[in-house]
Amino acid sequence: MARSFLFAQDTGDAATTRLIATAAQLTGFMKGEPGPTRPGWYQPGADNSAMLAELHAALAATYPQAGPAFHAVRLWTNLIWQPAYLAVIAAHIHGAMPDLSGLAQQRRGVYVDGYRLLPGAQAQGTVEQLIDNAAGQLTAMAATMLDEVNRQARLRPLPARRLLADRMLSLMLWLGQRRRDLSTETIETYAARWLEGLGLSGQGTLEPVKAGGHRLLIVRRKGCCLDYRIDPGRYCATCPKQDDAVRVARQTANALAELG
Repeated sequence: MARSFLFAQDTGDAATTRLIATAAQLTGFMKGEPGPTRPGWYQPGADNSAMLAELHAALAATYPQAGPAFHAVRLWTNLIWQPAYLAVIAAHIHGAMPDLSGLAQQRRGVYVDGYRLLPGAQAQGTVEQLIDNAAGQLTAMAATMLDEVNRQARLRPLPARRLLADRMLSLMLWLGQRRRDLSTETIETYAARWLEGLGLSGQGTLEPVKAGGHRLLIVRRKGCCLDYRIDPGRYCATCPKQDDAVRVARQTANALAELG
């Protein structure tokens, strides 16, 4: 295996700016900028109690009917989505991995949306090395985040782990849509490596289906985001609570639409 190395420190600013621009262009919604955290923002390892208490209160006030379990899940998913996106984009498209502990996140109402990334050296290597690097960072970050969430609302480790697995699997489908040069078998291999690196093997998988003359991938998830508690009876396309045939049909239709 080739040895990883770092961009020289004086290229850190340029590499950080390039990663942030790439994420914005690819997603259309990731709002980032280089620099240190701002007052009141979330940063792993800092005192985030006030920010998380405000986010929890906003969720409870906005979705009172959804219940405490939903509020806890939303705290968790709000914190993990931007680091997960940035890690996948860095590993598979940008081609280098930043120090994700320098990521600060902004709260906007009931959402965490917007981030700042501290410029610095970025690890470079093969895709597999970058996945392993990011998975190690995300594992440590997720442990800190889950501890902080549980100071506000109870969220057991297993559903939290499954929701993180769901996020990574969905991101692998997202990657496949933007990297048409990657085969579905390659995407499956990457997904398995991400889950293994995060200690999430067995907490969900990508499921191949054939439709319209294509081999497609859909998500078989074990976790539930509890969004149906906002709109009872309405399930996400990937929701494990619905009939399995319905789940497969809905996701297959979505996957075929993406090909168009």
